[in-house]
Amino acid sequence: MLSRILVARLDNVGDVLLAGPCVRAVAARAESVVLLAGPRGRAGADLLPGVDRVLEYRAPWIDPEPPPVTPESLAALRTRLRDLRLDGALILTSFHQSPLPLALVLREAGVPWIGAISEDYPGSLLDLRHRVPGDPPEPERALSLARAAGFPLPPGDDGRLAIRRPLPDTTALTGEAGYVVVHPAASAPARQPSPGHSAAIVRHLAAEGHRVVVTGAPGERALTRRVAGDRALDLGGATDLRGLAGILDRARVLVAPNTGPAHLAAAVGTPVVSLFAPVVPAARWAPYRVPAVLLGDQHAPCRDTRARTCPVPGHPCLDRVRPGEVADAVAELGGTA
Repeated sequence: MLSRILVARLDNVGDVLLAGPCVRAVAARAESVVLLAGPRGRAGADLLPGVDRVLEYRAPWIDPEPPPVTPESLAALRTRLRDLRLDGALILTSFHQSPLPLALVLREAGVPWIGAISEDYPGSLLDLRHRVPGDPPEPERALSLARAAGFPLPPGDDGRLAIRRPLPDTTALTGEAGYVVVHPAASAPARQPSPGHSAAIVRHLAAEGHRVVVTGAPGERALTRRVAGDRALDLGGATDLRGLAGILDRARVLVAPNTGPAHLAAAVGTPVVSLFAPVVPAARWAPYRVPAVLLGDQHAPCRDTRARTCPVPGHPCLDRVRPGEVADAVAELGGTA
């Protein structure tokens, strides 16, 4: 049995959370699991069950604002990997990414066995070159690799997203449970509604009698303040990711674009109204195995472009979703006022 395994997922928080079922599958048969994460996903890595240690690296071939490739940075990564005395590694990537740059570094660090999904010819860089038919959700894509490597999910694990518990009590911030959370931001502007439209959604929900909480990261305080206005509780920048999980755990419904907190909500079992811009496929990235309603024009001209900034004037795929539609979806998911 391979006892010391590295699982790599070098993207954002949401990507790391979606890797959780794969990590648990590996952890069920490995002695220890190291998760290699980028700085944008590190907070999610710290929440995953089955992770014994987190190693952080900002990969120039993955990060959307890539640092330069330098001999010094690669040498430092090789040294850190070599010191772990790994028995094997699984490299998790999205369909448009290559695992081969990291596989080369792992080989140079002496890792004897490496598996990954790869469309490109890997030569001697991979021991397991796995391919996934169809267009499955990201968690299932990663689990397929784990199974092929000899790491099936253990009995009793249904493969849903999950995070470590217990979660912090956020009552002092939110008041009693039963509110609706609106999280207006995403990592790419093309994936989120305009601030004015998010504010209109909050006003409509409040007018229908919902107690609305607006959340966001510390760098999104100006956005959350505008979206909350005088109709909602503004908690922009008020918590870390674990604290946000506590807020979501006690919410009736989350309203959010395609963003890490949508996957965090799925990991705590909270239903999601997903304002999903079609720049990436919903089949892969929609909230996973949690009650959800998907809103947004999935056939808009930006479909499958992976655009980070909306290429269509007026951002029609999301800003044409009527606030009343959002309120109806909240009600459908059990978020009654």
